[in-house]
Amino acid sequence: MKIQERTGAGAGRSAAPVQPSVGDRLPSPPRERKPALAALAVLLILLGALGATMLVLRAGDRVEVVKVTAPIPAGGSINKSNSTSVMVADDPGIHYVKWEQFDTIKTYKAVSAIPAGSVVVGEMFAKEAKLPAGKASVGVALKEGQYPSDIKSGDSVAAYRVGTRSAGSSDASDNDSSSSSSNALIAEARVEIVTKDSDSTVSTGSKSLTLLVDEADAAALASAASAGEVAIVRVPGK
Repeated sequence: MKIQERTGAGAGRSAAPVQPSVGDRLPSPPRERKPALAALAVLLILLGALGATMLVLRAGDRVEVVKVTAPIPAGGSINKSNSTSVMVADDPGIHYVKWEQFDTIKTYKAVSAIPAGSVVVGEMFAKEAKLPAGKASVGVALKEGQYPSDIKSGDSVAAYRVGTRSAGSSDASDNDSSSSSSNALIAEARVEIVTKDSDSTVSTGSKSLTLLVDEADAAALASAASAGEVAIVRVPGK
């Protein structure tokens, strides 16, 4: 009897449901691979690397060109005192004037006023200077004291007729003569070119100016200049 009870108890334990082990799980479905997207990502990475490489190469391809350091009026020229050289990235679409072309470009004339700080391109110059409509260029030879000492190309100036006093005249006649001979010729003109005294041994302080004036004022200025009766005064530019 005792043997049968133990057997029955053991049978009851073996009939309990068996729990599955922790490691036994259902297999997950395989991930869907997208080779087209992967190939596109690789292609974009390659294109980005290629673009960065091209930018680096282009940045290293630099040329030495002419840059204006002082204003150049219309009809003026490049020279060593109003220009310098700078390095810029080469661009076939921009007609830079290279520094090696300096001796050639200095013989050309500016077709319009060029402000300081401009990098020179070929379209800024022409072999022959072209005057603006209604304007004329007049040369004026001046002695020391008839012009501002620091006058330069691009300055705005006014021109006055000045006369010399006759010897032996009275004070009253001197005043009348002074008032009649000293009058404004041109209210505003533009200095195109300033040329110093060409005598290298003895400096007389003389200068020759080329002024851009209204065509209607050219005759009066030229007449006074030929008589040596012109004085130049700097005025504010418009």
